[in-house]
Amino acid sequence: MFAADSMIHVVDDDDAVRDSLRVLLESYGLQVEEFSSADAYLAALPPNDKACLLLDIHMPGASGVELLNKLRARGNKIPAVIVSGRVDDTIQQAAQANGAVAVLHKPVREAELMASIVVALRASGLTAA
Repeated sequence: MFAADSMIHVVDDDDAVRDSLRVLLESYGLQVEEFSSADAYLAALPPNDKACLLLDIHMPGASGVELLNKLRARGNKIPAVIVSGRVDDTIQQAAQANGAVAVLHKPVREAELMASIVVALRASGLTAA
C-alpha cells in the first residue's frame, strides 16, 4: 500500500502506545522508528527526510508542539500527525501553526489515523501506492 521506504517516526512516552502503533503501522508495510520522548528524537534526529512524525502532545520534557517548534526553527519541515488524549484549542492552533497535518484525539480510529498518515507521507514526497 505504501512505498517501500515510507518511514514513520513514532514519538510517545507510553510504551504500550508505541508498541501498538508500531504493530499497526507495520501491518500496512510501513517502517517504524520509536522514540520515548521529544528529547530522544531530537538527540537522534533521524536523517530520513522521506518520513513523517506521529507524536503525542503531553510528554515529560519537551511536548509534541515544542518538538515541532524546535524542528521548524532548524528548518526541518517533516510533516507531523499528532495523536493525544488531551487537546484544546490552544494546542490545536499551535500544532497547526507548526505544520501538523492533523491533530487526532485518542483513542484514534484506524481509518482516520491512516488517512492522516497518507497526507503526511504525500507532503514528505512519498505517496501511497
